Amino acid sequence: MRLAGHTLGTPNHTVPEAIRLFRAAGLDAAEVIYQDGYTSGLPQGDRRAAMEALKAAEDEGLPIVGLTPYTTAINALDENEWRGGVDEFRGAIETAHLLGADRVRVYAGSWHPGDSDHAGHWAKLRDALQMLAPEAEQAGVRLCVENHFGTMTQTAAETAALVREVAHPAVRVLYDQANLTFTHDETFEQAFAVQGDLIGHVHVKDLVFTDPSAAFRATETARVNASERAVRSRVVGTGVLPWPQILAALLHHGYDDLLSIEYEYRWHPQDLPSPEQGFRDSVTALRGMLSELAEVEQAR
Repeated sequence: MRLAGHTLGTPNHTVPEAIRLFRAAGLDAAEVIYQDGYTSGLPQGDRRAAMEALKAAEDEGLPIVGLTPYTTAINALDENEWRGGVDEFRGAIETAHLLGADRVRVYAGSWHPGDSDHAGHWAKLRDALQMLAPEAEQAGVRLCVENHFGTMTQTAAETAALVREVAHPAVRVLYDQANLTFTHDETFEQAFAVQGDLIGHVHVKDLVFTDPSAAFRATETARVNASERAVRSRVVGTGVLPWPQILAALLHHGYDDLLSIEYEYRWHPQDLPSPEQGFRDSVTALRGMLSELAEVEQAR
């Protein structure tokens, strides 16, 4: 498997600086945030910034393989808002194609406890992805729907249901077990049982609970506010996530592609070592786990 650095972990670095950091940390590729106003992201529709990032990637020999937009309007009931969200996603697909990236993260709209008309929002979400999927396929890009709180696919089951309903090969699951763990949804075994054959991208991070019995609560989509958190972020391999077993399950289900280290330094810097150290330590931990799995496989 290849390892990518995610620019969520480099909030104080420009994208070219982040790419150089990833190369120094021993990573193979980069996943870059696609969002206005973030130092370590590409502004929407900014071709010049995209070309600068591409040059840095080529200079370092470290490709940009994915983009992470934060668009949530693709399940909006208001037609103008919905079309605006779809157009934002088109921009992400076009930029991914320009960079040679083959995957784009998808937030499955916006959805929080107390929201109404689930069926209506779900239909708009499905329609958006069915409209965008052929365009993504033509651009050589897959749309990877993340199991993420604050969206319509918080759980693995919901994510799998949406992908199966869209029914297009360019729409896959973005599997993030840490998200499922801190929301108290599926275990990794349960997640693979419902979506193991649909995974097109993987985010890797780790955590510890401060109160394992606390009910999950989040009023936002991109992050959990400090007052709502019952976990602390950790370097991969130092938290509660059973990554050796998860990696083995990925391989068992035929996923031997990219692992993107979503180091949460943008949201929770107080929990984590510097990006320079954290990415390096995460790479060491993951490569060690993968080596052990390879040795076990060879011994069989």
